[in-house]
Amino acid sequence: MSKSRVNEEMIDALNYLEKEKGIKREVIIEALEQALETAYKQNYGEKNVEVEFNSLTGNIKVYAVKTITDDEEAVANDSNEFMSLADARKLPHGQGYDVGDEIREEVTPRNFGRIAAQTAKQVVMQRLREEERKIIYDKYKTYENEIITGEVSREDKRFTYVDLGDGVEGAMGYRDKMPNEHYHVHDRIQVYVSKVNDDRRGPQIYVSRTAPELLKRLFEREVPEIKDGTVLIENIAREAGDRAKVAVYSNDPNVDPVGTCVGPRGSRVQAIVNELDGENMDIVEYVKDPAKFIANALNPADVLDVIFNEPAEEPVEDTPADGDDEAETEAAPKEAERSCTVVVPDNQLSLAIGKRGQNARLAARLTKYKIDIKSESEMENLENQADDTNDASNDVATDPAADQPSTDAE
Repeated sequence: MSKSRVNEEMIDALNYLEKEKGIKREVIIEALEQALETAYKQNYGEKNVEVEFNSLTGNIKVYAVKTITDDEEAVANDSNEFMSLADARKLPHGQGYDVGDEIREEVTPRNFGRIAAQTAKQVVMQRLREEERKIIYDKYKTYENEIITGEVSREDKRFTYVDLGDGVEGAMGYRDKMPNEHYHVHDRIQVYVSKVNDDRRGPQIYVSRTAPELLKRLFEREVPEIKDGTVLIENIAREAGDRAKVAVYSNDPNVDPVGTCVGPRGSRVQAIVNELDGENMDIVEYVKDPAKFIANALNPADVLDVIFNEPAEEPVEDTPADGDDEAETEAAPKEAERSCTVVVPDNQLSLAIGKRGQNARLAARLTKYKIDIKSESEMENLENQADDTNDASNDVATDPAADQPSTDAE
């Protein structure tokens, strides 16, 4: 193959990569020059060389870079790195050189075009893979923490793989799969992109159907008032595939946050339930008063009273400094667990606790309070027992003689 033909193919390859793949010419040329330098050094033994690639003509030139010196011994030991001042001044336009200057001497081999063609092909393919991987990574990194639609492509013991397009698959682990769903190849599903990692084998994308953030994104899509910030989601507690509780509030006193999320005839929330294959939704209003918020969170049960327990601070002893015998041990309080007792009507105790304790469990996660639920009659019995204990304590008589000091002489 002629040299001109090789040059034309290189220029065509650069144009293709820039126009079709979005890879800048400068990036390819820089990588190509570095690879050609390495190839020249391996084939011809030169150490200090520079390669120049003309992006317009495709011509390649190799230059040996030498340092001018007046040390003849250094020149004799390594003529590839050094050139004598006398030899440098014999070159055309060499009268201006001085000791310490660098001189570039063209040393392009006659058959270097063949090596250049092979190297260029390798560099282009490698750079193409790297740039395509980077383009895909950058694209899907923008989808992180968002919902994307894909198609189930395959499954193994660890993951269900979802084809996201561009030849890219998202991996959905066991805990990210809905327990009530069974996936089949070619099923179209919406997934939450939980993490995108850059790996030398290509971007690693992890997706989920169980993340609470998936539910949040679905509400943002179905409820315009959430998208524009009129209604906000305070917290979400979810047992994927079964039931979820969503706490919402409104920045506009004229907008009902719960009714807005439910939608006309329940159309908005029903669209989300359908997408999640029948997962039940409890939408409750978030209020700053923790007692009211806890009562709302236990919906659909009625709450008669919420009694907050005094938090018990657990001190953590600091280690005294070495050599300080008089250093006092200071107690640093840990963050106490917040807890409360909720009183409900006798006939709604089971409703408040829920099936397998689910309603109480989700309410506790939603409010971040440990909740102990008691029926009204059980609470009355506990109060009566406490009153009886106090009365018994007050009725205990003390012996007056026991309080008199002894008068016996020593």
